[in-house]
Amino acid sequence: MKGTIFMTDSTSTPSDEAAQNAALQKAVIVGMQLDQDRHVIDEAVRYARLLGAPLVVAHVDVTRFVTYEDPDGYVHSAPIDINFDAGAAEFEAVEAAAAKLLEGTDVTWTARQLVGDPALAIKQLATKLDAQLIVVGTRKRGIGESIREFFTGSVAARLAHRQHRSVLVVPLGESVPDEQKEIWPE
Repeated sequence: MKGTIFMTDSTSTPSDEAAQNAALQKAVIVGMQLDQDRHVIDEAVRYARLLGAPLVVAHVDVTRFVTYEDPDGYVHSAPIDINFDAGAAEFEAVEAAAAKLLEGTDVTWTARQLVGDPALAIKQLATKLDAQLIVVGTRKRGIGESIREFFTGSVAARLAHRQHRSVLVVPLGESVPDEQKEIWPE
């Protein structure tokens, strides 16, 4: 079936989620953030077409954490910050951006809100869906991102080392020339 499917975890019940997961088996998962380079989702669409698979746009709310998971896989979470609406608003913005970027494609897709550590959350979703491929973008250049990656590690590297699925890492739209010694501007 070709077309567009809109489903989110924010209003799903455990039985709804099980039915949705069954329809998304062997999907291509793309990690998406606000203001992400379009090239990342374009590559995910290309591979979803090549594999004849649905596309799952996954956004991870790092301001929430998993409190427990039911035996049927339904995840309960709690906010780190009292401002719960911020994460929901960000997911809505990501979902709207994905809808705009995917408009006119013949790829069946859905958006999922995940919580917690990005690499672990995407890995868990990939396991649930028996995903064929995970697509992520490279991080933004900058000293802040370098410090964050130093402490938490690269999401792409952590995904590549902690599960058996292929991970496609899509470079930023602008590459750093070979002759440039400093990768991150000051």
